[in-house]
Amino acid sequence: MAEGPWLTILGLGEDGPDGLPPASRAALDAAEVVMGPARHMALVPGTGTERVVWPVPFADGLPILEGFRGRPTVVLASGDPFWFGAGSVIAARLPAREWRALPGPSTASLAAARLGWPLDRVTCLGLHAGPLSRLAPHLAPGARLIVLLRDGAAVAELAAHLDAGGWGPSRLVVLEALGGPRERVTEASAATPPDHAVAAPVCAAIEVAGTGIALPRGTGLPDALFDSDGQITKAPMRALTLAALAPVPGETLWDIGGGSGSVAIEWLLRDPSLAAVSVERRADRAARIASNAARLGVDRLRVVEGTAPEALADLPAPQAVFVGGGLSDALVAALRAAAPAARLVANAVTLEGEATLARWHERLGGELLRIELARAAPLGGYRGWRAAYPVVQWSFRP
Repeated sequence: MAEGPWLTILGLGEDGPDGLPPASRAALDAAEVVMGPARHMALVPGTGTERVVWPVPFADGLPILEGFRGRPTVVLASGDPFWFGAGSVIAARLPAREWRALPGPSTASLAAARLGWPLDRVTCLGLHAGPLSRLAPHLAPGARLIVLLRDGAAVAELAAHLDAGGWGPSRLVVLEALGGPRERVTEASAATPPDHAVAAPVCAAIEVAGTGIALPRGTGLPDALFDSDGQITKAPMRALTLAALAPVPGETLWDIGGGSGSVAIEWLLRDPSLAAVSVERRADRAARIASNAARLGVDRLRVVEGTAPEALADLPAPQAVFVGGGLSDALVAALRAAAPAARLVANAVTLEGEATLARWHERLGGELLRIELARAAPLGGYRGWRAAYPVVQWSFRP
């Protein structure tokens, strides 16, 4: 095998090779193999001694690419291959010494340049392969978003989604084929999207306006945001629970006895790098958890239908565990064995649950709290305090 990388991941603009810097052009000219999507291959006709169109689904192309190991190979990608692109997937398969990347301007950079938007204060989302519900955590009056879309038809779907959610007045700028001879920029709104056929590749810039529901950044989201059959950790208690769980970017949560999924969903909303698994024994509640997660923009929540600890086999190791249902000595012992390094938070409202947590607190330490909440409510012609059941919370850090 020749010294140095055999693979170049090359960011290609809509103007094809004409817009490439010298190093990228030299890599393309020296390639024995050029591989990429059909649209990109059409932009570089006649290049390379062997031309391979990347298959669909994307994963099918990875073993084909690895078969060219040792031959100078170029993979074509859009703009910056590491901005919602193929670069990270390919790089994860190969040792660093075997590849190099020569990026071009990303779609986000080109869009921001057309709009005059400071990119460091814009939220960028890749929804070309994801549901529009992922917008939910980012929609608030005045917010600016740049969104990659699947194709031209997705523009109308995006506009309808925003309008239905109360964000119809939002400014919607549709940017087609940025950086090439087909470039077109169209000003519109979510309520009145462009009426012409939109060509791919396409992204949309959104300046949010309207009266839709903006998700607060704090913990303890309103209970009404969650579909529930009554099995839900209520907002004030949920805020205290999230504080005890103390999510740190990159961590994974096990949510045992998910109910409506509110704790796991709020965990995920804290940071896009967080992961969570919600374990729920009832099928109807498991389905409800998945529905709540998708609607609130965190469809990455993994829902496992089953009973702990049996359902915990083969799950990714957690850094935090929350027990919201099914509390018992056996369960706590099993969780300590399955995830000995994880932080553990458990809530109890029954005397039996309190006794369980008191025993584990005596055995392992940690913090034991008794939390009593009351809300003002009518009392005859006056007002009084209506108390909720007290909750005992045990939190333990190994």
